[in-house]
Amino acid sequence: MALRKYKPVTAGTRWRIGNAFAEVTTNVPEKTLLTPIKRTGGRNSQGRRAMRYIGGGHKKMYRVIDFKRNKKDIPATVNSIEYDPNRTAFIALLHYADGEKRYIIAPQGLTVGMKVMSGDTVAPDLGNALPMKNMPLGTIIHNIELQPGQGAKMARSAGASAQLNAKEEKYAVLKMPSGELRKVLINCYATVGSASNSDHALESMGKAGRNRWKGIKPRNRGVAMNPVDHPMGGGEGRASGGHPRSRTGKYAKGEKTRKKKGSDKLIIVRSNGKKLKN
Repeated sequence: MALRKYKPVTAGTRWRIGNAFAEVTTNVPEKTLLTPIKRTGGRNSQGRRAMRYIGGGHKKMYRVIDFKRNKKDIPATVNSIEYDPNRTAFIALLHYADGEKRYIIAPQGLTVGMKVMSGDTVAPDLGNALPMKNMPLGTIIHNIELQPGQGAKMARSAGASAQLNAKEEKYAVLKMPSGELRKVLINCYATVGSASNSDHALESMGKAGRNRWKGIKPRNRGVAMNPVDHPMGGGEGRASGGHPRSRTGKYAKGEKTRKKKGSDKLIIVRSNGKKLKN
């Protein structure tokens, strides 16, 4: 991927670092795979604001992505690499041998004309989807299922990938992007390679207006509010606001925020390096 540094022609381009979209081959999406998105403006079914700082933004359509990769043992050719306004990674349009078209998350390095396939016995090549039990140790993967046939849930954003570290009788041990070591059922499907657009985190908006185009409104700080509006509000002058906390009073630093889950027993090492006692 390549980044583009803009010349300071205006104040908005002075600090802007944008995507050069070198991998993208077309700006016309496949119409049969588009569905409309209704924007809520942060309002619920009663019309009341449930989420703050949401509103406006450019109109966009949703690209239907094949996260299940359940069209097995049928070869597909990559027809185009496209930008998707709904996600950070690029997407690839596949033309299957039987005439069907589907979008997938484009792996890094996938180019137009390459062949990909999904199935239980396919080779662990770039863009192929197969069960983790049939992958060699050390394979870099993304689009990982948590339950067989459920569809990919993990490692789907730009540049994300996990590594297959070990295989047990029932589980595969993965090193996640956060550094967490966890077990996933070994029959779950995953796609070989890492997600595309790995330099997404290095982009710089350049101006607040670009966030408005994305439907994100300005977010004001809690310390700038009044005491009635936020626990950190009020005070004379530029008061610090006390211990960082949320609007509801929940501490933002120093307290554990993760609730106990049934999947905790599958975590071997947390992202902070601490081993869990199961």
